[in-house]
Amino acid sequence: MSEMMSVEEVADAMYKMVKEAQGMKKLKPTDLTKSMIQIFEDKVDKKLCKAAIRELMESGRCVYTYFGGSFIEIPHKEGAEN
Repeated sequence: MSEMMSVEEVADAMYKMVKEAQGMKKLKPTDLTKSMIQIFEDKVDKKLCKAAIRELMESGRCVYTYFGGSFIEIPHKEGAEN
């Protein structure tokens, strides 16, 4: 078995995927998990993906939005904030 990826590596890959989908498609946590498992095969598992999603939320890079389900998005900028 290959060496597992770190939570930070998976979180970075997820962030990139969310950023690329922004404005086109809303991604659910399960979408990200399935994509990571498909892309990185035996280097990630569901537990690692869940930890990576938690890392994205705690760091503020992504937020949950609720619109008929839970989605992960990049936070919207408010007012004059950069």
